[in-house]
Amino acid sequence: MDPDVPTSVLFCCDHNAVRSPMAEGIMKKLYGQSIYVQSAGVKSDLEIDGFAVAVCQELGVELSRHQSRSFEDMRDWGDDISSYDLIVALSPASQRCALDFTRYYALDVEYWPVLDPTGLGEGREAKLMSYRQTRDQIHKKLIARFGPPTETA
Repeated sequence: MDPDVPTSVLFCCDHNAVRSPMAEGIMKKLYGQSIYVQSAGVKSDLEIDGFAVAVCQELGVELSRHQSRSFEDMRDWGDDISSYDLIVALSPASQRCALDFTRYYALDVEYWPVLDPTGLGEGREAKLMSYRQTRDQIHKKLIARFGPPTETA
């Protein structure tokens, strides 16, 4: 396996309701089970966002069953954060939280500034366009970082 491609990735954002679930779902669609992938938020106080579900469904990515979880939830459920090769932070708050873990664990942390589409756009179509922009930004960053998809879409 390419040494630049990790075997496990954790995506994180603020609430694990929009950006990090999108990244997790799209990555699973593109790379299948070749890389273990999960997502988390600084908080887990929101359910999966319906607009995120809708725009990912357009790519055949299913997010409707996603359960939001925080870093704390992960620890409580026995998911060892130190077992990930790479944490990809999609928001400034999640980057700060992820960097805190590097004090205790030898983790690589990358920051991908990705548009937060929540609160953007007036009306359903304008909101969907904002979420599509975020989805497409994540998609491009995944391919740039991890290479061509290994799964057939």
